[in-house]
Amino acid sequence: MRNKSVIFVAVATVWLYMTGPALSQNGPAAGSVSAPTAGPRAEFLSEMSYYEQRFTQLAEAVPTDKYNWRPAAGVRSIGEVYAHIEAANYGIARALGTPPPAGVDFKAITASAGDKAKDVQGLKDSFAHLKKAILALSDADSDKALKMFGHDTTQRGAFILISGHTGEHLGQSIAYARMNGVVPPWTAEAEAKAAEKPKQ
Repeated sequence: MRNKSVIFVAVATVWLYMTGPALSQNGPAAGSVSAPTAGPRAEFLSEMSYYEQRFTQLAEAVPTDKYNWRPAAGVRSIGEVYAHIEAANYGIARALGTPPPAGVDFKAITASAGDKAKDVQGLKDSFAHLKKAILALSDADSDKALKMFGHDTTQRGAFILISGHTGEHLGQSIAYARMNGVVPPWTAEAEAKAAEKPKQ
């Protein structure tokens, strides 16, 4: 993970505040759980906040007419990668004990992969739902056995697997964007700030 020991609590707290505290029907009553400030869930929430920001910024930056672009036949298109992350977030939440909200249709998610507006909103909604699933867990169950991506692991191990999977597809999405002339917004911002600095 990146060196976020100082800022992860602030990032996770802001994200949780913005997306709301309500939990799934299987979790505690809405509003009864506060954001953790330390421990495995706090660290994982910070990691997912990072990925949510990157994915949504990139999805918004890619032109609508590029959503069906793919590097080769048989490979996911730009929009299909975003749809895959959306579906995965709901699937991961289900594996962690929180079922998808009523009305979530995995086939519909895949079918609308070329629709930029639906992809962007779908990413935001799915990350918010995944956050609820994480909040519904307990750090005391870090060693609890569960299955993730076909692997027998623990709750802690699942966090690592999920982070690796999400990071893999973020890298893929960045490469796709670059191949279509799109500079990731956070990179463009950093480059602009660097250009503004007075030369010594």
